[in-house]
Amino acid sequence: MSVETMQDTRQFLTNKVLLDPRRDEDAGIRKSLSYIAGERVHNPMIYVGMGTCGRIAGAERTFHAIKEYLEDQDANVTLVEGGCVGLCKEEPIVDIQLPGKARLSFGRVSHDQVQSLLDDILNDNLPDAKPPQWQYPNPILQKWEGISTLQEHPFFSGQQRLLMEHCGVIDPVSIDSYIAKGGYWAFIDTISSNTPAQVCGIITESGLSGRGGGGYPAGKKWLAALEAVSDNKYMVCNAVESDPGSYMNRAIIESNPHRLIEAALIASYAIGASKAFIFIREEFSLAIARLEEALKQARDYGITGHHIFDSGVNIEVVIKKGARAFVCGEETALNNSIEGKRAMPTSKPPYPAEQGLWQHPTIVNNVETLYNVPLIMKNGVEWFRTTGTEKSNGTKVFTLSGRLQNYGTVEVPMGTSFRDIVYDIGGGLKSKQDFKAIVLGINTGSYITKETLDTRVDFEELKNIGGALGSGAFVVLDTGVCMVDLARFFTAFFKKESCGKCIPCREGTARMLEIMENATRRPSENNSFQTLERFKGVMQLKSLAGVISETSLCSLGKSSPNAILNTLKHFKQEFDAHIFERKCSANICTDLRIYFIDVDACTGCTACFKKCPVDAIIGSPRYPHYIVQDKCIGCGTCFDVCKFNAVLIK
Repeated sequence: MSVETMQDTRQFLTNKVLLDPRRDEDAGIRKSLSYIAGERVHNPMIYVGMGTCGRIAGAERTFHAIKEYLEDQDANVTLVEGGCVGLCKEEPIVDIQLPGKARLSFGRVSHDQVQSLLDDILNDNLPDAKPPQWQYPNPILQKWEGISTLQEHPFFSGQQRLLMEHCGVIDPVSIDSYIAKGGYWAFIDTISSNTPAQVCGIITESGLSGRGGGGYPAGKKWLAALEAVSDNKYMVCNAVESDPGSYMNRAIIESNPHRLIEAALIASYAIGASKAFIFIREEFSLAIARLEEALKQARDYGITGHHIFDSGVNIEVVIKKGARAFVCGEETALNNSIEGKRAMPTSKPPYPAEQGLWQHPTIVNNVETLYNVPLIMKNGVEWFRTTGTEKSNGTKVFTLSGRLQNYGTVEVPMGTSFRDIVYDIGGGLKSKQDFKAIVLGINTGSYITKETLDTRVDFEELKNIGGALGSGAFVVLDTGVCMVDLARFFTAFFKKESCGKCIPCREGTARMLEIMENATRRPSENNSFQTLERFKGVMQLKSLAGVISETSLCSLGKSSPNAILNTLKHFKQEFDAHIFERKCSANICTDLRIYFIDVDACTGCTACFKKCPVDAIIGSPRYPHYIVQDKCIGCGTCFDVCKFNAVLIK
């Protein structure tokens, strides 16, 4: 494609935004790109965050209440269903922009607050009962006095939103709004100005590392596929995201699906692939619906398909729905699933870049990795390398959850300390208990403890402390969490999700789970053999974990013992207390709880007697009751129902 043709193509895309033949001809140039934040709007705009997190919080009821209000008032207002800005704690979030003024964001807007909110704001008055959370500043728009900007909000001030710059801002199913923000221009420039080898070189030089957890250089992987000789090559986007505690990929797809399509197109061109698959969990219904709509729009605009913009480039993008299986996060198992086979990993080498889908060279990248690609191609290598650290460039997206004040999806520059994320962006712990650890994804089993809290988000620094960055889960724990019970949960998860192909993973995880369950269960008083088995299993646990890690077929099996190994490394005293003292300091392991009744405090109200599910409490009305320890299952029902604090835990 010549420079003139490229310019014509970009002008064509721009004209597509400004002139829409499907609209009334008398309208001429579109008067309102009202769903694009920061633009002048000629009519008021109301934008409701309708991502999955918002819908769970009640955004659908809020949206319909706004729609009914506008219909009743016959108001000339644009109402848009959008994505998630990231601060899930404040959902449902409603943005309102009046002509000539900056866009305002209101948090936790329930359906019954809609009328009073709109009565005030549509009459140019800030509501006293529900002040805005922040505003989007713009030099051409009037700023609201006394309202902080998005960048000044504590949750956003420490972030650098590159991948999420449009999340919660544009209409996710409007290709016009994406193009107006510069979307698809990186792809047009790439296929017109660069050869596939040059694109691979740019990505290699940028230092972009895979964000799926392994941190493998993306450019190196692409170049291997480009150099492989084959009549067919494939590009695969891994959007499975089955790691518990992680939903950032789903959130950014729901909020900006066109970015993923553009990234898949550039990656396909770079490796010489004519077909790209976006492999996504079938349960992600909203993300799939928005992807399908975005893909249809891209086809209608001629951005995908055959002979794209007369360039000779042919790329088809296909959405492939898959199961929730955790093993599909492994690239060879994912490829098998796309082929219609059982999702089971295969040994490597050969790697997918050499022999992947249908024995042809295939590149598998996760969503976050690909979202970086259009930005690098648009802004250049040096721009990308200015963000992050010397060896870890760019940003990292996390899903903040657990015992934090603020939770949601965040994007921070590489090099940000975990302490800053917890106490600045996350707002600190919401309980009065002390910080205990951060879990960086179940697939890594890595813990950031008090001693390592000042570690930075950096591949090398985490490797130096024996950890890994993971795919993006960021679960904050306080001292009320039992680490042994958490390790047991992780082990149970891996046992359930094991594909069963290799013996170390299939049998090893089952044996580890048996040992962990014995560690969190109180043995029978008179069963000395059970006690012996308990100690024997614990003594074998570390060596068993080592064997599984070394001999499992795929990376998921190899990582299955990490949670146990890291618990033994960082929280051995808790493990010892469970084994030797039969105590859980957090009182989480119900089988280790011993409940008893203080006879001086007990009034004989019979509340505990009536609620005990196993009839382990005896006593008469108005007289102290007693707990039969041999029958007690440690459920804690008696503790919960007692109004006189007579039930205690030993």
